[in-house]
Amino acid sequence: MVVDLRSDTVTKPSPQMLEAMAAADVGDDVYAEDPTVNALESHVAELFGHEAALFTPTGSMANQIALQTLVRPGEEVLCDIDAHIANYELGAAAAFGGISCRTWQAQAGRLVADQVEPLLNLPGFHAVPTKAIAVENTHNRGGGTVQPLDQIAKLRSMAEAHDIALHCDGARIWNAHVATGVSLAEYGRYFDTMAVCLSKGLGAPIGSLVISTVDRIEHARAIRKRLGGGMRQVGLLAAAGRYAIDHHLAGLRADHDRALRIAEQLEPFGICSADQVQTNIVVLRHPEIAKLAAQAGEKGVRISVLGTRWGRLLTHRDIDDAGVDRAVGVLTELLR
Repeated sequence: MVVDLRSDTVTKPSPQMLEAMAAADVGDDVYAEDPTVNALESHVAELFGHEAALFTPTGSMANQIALQTLVRPGEEVLCDIDAHIANYELGAAAAFGGISCRTWQAQAGRLVADQVEPLLNLPGFHAVPTKAIAVENTHNRGGGTVQPLDQIAKLRSMAEAHDIALHCDGARIWNAHVATGVSLAEYGRYFDTMAVCLSKGLGAPIGSLVISTVDRIEHARAIRKRLGGGMRQVGLLAAAGRYAIDHHLAGLRADHDRALRIAEQLEPFGICSADQVQTNIVVLRHPEIAKLAAQAGEKGVRISVLGTRWGRLLTHRDIDDAGVDRAVGVLTELLR
């Protein structure tokens, strides 16, 4: 029995999802003629209280398209030092958008709006002008941290005062919604653009969406084509995403509960803190994390190594209670 806790991206489509994919009505999406894609885009835009959305193959592409609609070459986006767009997208903002990036230090990735305003480069003084601020919710490297709504609102007010746009890297915004009860539309109203992912906790095999205004999404469609993201009869995949939203969203709560249970049982070994677990990510701290991961892997439990002394594990819809018990048993044995 292999228990794969490396990421919530390792899930496989259920038989019911495969049936939905096989039954999808399709067309050429480059011509905006795929009815299943169009329906998914309209549905997701409505969920978040926005006008329009654009289906993309990956979350990184969704983030980069959104940023390019907000920030021109030679301008900058601000984000925290552990943000996905600054760490895990291979410098795409600079490479493809000519966008500069500056960061602030955030404890566990948690947004504190007052940290951001002193960093703003306003017009003049020959500085690179700040045109957008990115917020990641939930925060991956922070350990699944849910961003405080009052801080998002405060950041929005500050950004509006300086005519600066806000982008949400909402790859796991669904987890934040389930963990807090804050509606998707409430999150959506604070941001000019959002990128939301279908292939993480929701369990679709592929797909993200850029969400914004009609005009900005038209611009985004051109950028997607330029980046090689124009797709044809992709309704097969959009159907999987729609199925995931309709049937898998509530199940994220079970993922959160299982992550907390793992953390509570491993905490006595000093490898993690249960108090820090808000969603489905457990951050692991260990002086020999690579060795621990290798030993666990030999026993059928897979965890991620993200640095010389830290890693993570993520619960997801393909991990049940028996999988949790197996993982805890293996890691407990090794840590002893």
